[in-house]
Amino acid sequence: MKQQSITSLPPSPEEERRSRMIKYTVAMGIRMVCIVLLLFVQGWWLLVFALGAIVLPYFAVVFANVQGSGAVSTVMRPGAVQVFRGPNRGPSNDESGT
Repeated sequence: MKQQSITSLPPSPEEERRSRMIKYTVAMGIRMVCIVLLLFVQGWWLLVFALGAIVLPYFAVVFANVQGSGAVSTVMRPGAVQVFRGPNRGPSNDESGT
């Protein structure tokens, strides 16, 4: 049976949620920069930053919700682990002296 390693365990739900929130916040920060730059640019740059401000929320959600690498194996449930209890103590191996 393959031993479960602590380094092969998936991140905890809190760590995963924090990672997704950071990714989404960075993307929304970039969107805010695009919106502010719309006030100061002219020409075709206006179109570039407008597209960034409009399309970026969709990509921010998709990017934030993408799972990590697929190299992480499934976690073994504790019930699947067999514990060795020693030799069986049957009638032929009884130590009671009878």
